[in-house]
Amino acid sequence: MSFSAWIELIASGLITGGIYALVALGLNLQYGLMRILNIAHGEFLMVGAFITWMAAATFGLSPLWMIPVSFALLMAIGVAVHWLCFRRLTATSPNLDVFEARGLMVAFGLMFFVQNAISWIWGGDLRGYDYLTQPFAIPLPGGQAQFAVNKLLVFGLALLFAGALIVLLRTTLLGKGVRALMQSPTGAMLVGIDTKRLHPLMFGIGLGLSGVAGCLLSMAYTISPSMGEPYTVTALIVITLGGFGSMGGALAGGLLLGVIEAIGMHFTNPSLKALLSYIVFIGVLLLRPEGLFSRKTRKA
Repeated sequence: MSFSAWIELIASGLITGGIYALVALGLNLQYGLMRILNIAHGEFLMVGAFITWMAAATFGLSPLWMIPVSFALLMAIGVAVHWLCFRRLTATSPNLDVFEARGLMVAFGLMFFVQNAISWIWGGDLRGYDYLTQPFAIPLPGGQAQFAVNKLLVFGLALLFAGALIVLLRTTLLGKGVRALMQSPTGAMLVGIDTKRLHPLMFGIGLGLSGVAGCLLSMAYTISPSMGEPYTVTALIVITLGGFGSMGGALAGGLLLGVIEAIGMHFTNPSLKALLSYIVFIGVLLLRPEGLFSRKTRKA
């Protein structure tokens, strides 16, 4: 392979990995803070993708305008879902283990409800629209690399939102409260952090990020009502790579997994994409169960 071909291959993996990271950050926020393993997370990504497609295909709106709309709408849905479902589970569960098990069952129900609702509203066909599909050439030594403009835009915006969340959690008072709850829920409540307000807000932000990811995906790929579940599984793999509760680890893990998949599919077979992900997943669980980028790993 030429140097430009390697650059195109790695860049393709990074573009996919940027989406993986954005989805994983939202799920990691929910699980790391509230111990809610929201396996319906990918279905809300699909909702963001479909409302963006509808706005672009029916009303001719630019998908860029739909990014804040998707975030706000999915964030509001997230706050409502937490208020209606998980708030009551918190109050009625005798301990954390029972809460996690019950929350998982509720998330299963949400997954099937959202998936079937979207299928009922828009049908089960593949959907898509053209947006900035023209190629963009980058000169390199010995040749040039070409990328679709929409994919470069998707990658840039995914990194922007992922970076914004990490900066929010590391530099603001709100972020300090979230990190305190992740490290010690009991200690955080003892110093006056209001979990009744913080939990639904963070759950909503997590779903808002999934809506943004769905909006970005619709710019460059076809969408369907069944697209959400694979992204949930991928997000779980990314979180395992980066370490549960580690936002920087989720970003690095998403980019790494995207590159591994791109290189692996190039030298094997595109149909083995899921197999490659699961091999990485199992390997990390066996060799580095705390995650490749967790604090414990970095100190070792």
